[in-house]
Amino acid sequence: QVQLVESGGGLVQAGGSLRLSCAASGRTFSSYVMGWFRQAPGKEREFVAVISWSGGSTYYADSVKGRFTISRDNAKNTVYLQMNSLKPEDTAVYYCAGDRTYGAVRTAPGSYDYWGQGTQVTVSS
Repeated sequence: QVQLVESGGGLVQAGGSLRLSCAASGRTFSSYVMGWFRQAPGKEREFVAVISWSGGSTYYADSVKGRFTISRDNAKNTVYLQMNSLKPEDTAVYYCAGDRTYGAVRTAPGSYDYWGQGTQVTVSS
């Protein structure tokens, strides 16, 4: 079993930056594909970014490409989401998620096995 705990959310003005962290328990973290998702009020949970187990492959939603960067530190069992040039439409609860399927880099929320509790990001205009 893996437990994921997000942190780093908050209130920021448009154009600002935040860095989210997701700390994982368990010795098998380094073998998991890790993703970030977000959910705004009244909307479905949507894919933001994903990173392979080694960190060598990343993939982003078009809406965040060029502004967000996903990274991981397997020695610290932590995955990060650096968010720059934030926009009001980025306001949402952000979740990290882990996919046990080795080698898969997937964007569908249903593909992921473990989820954190979420952290709120609010971007004011």
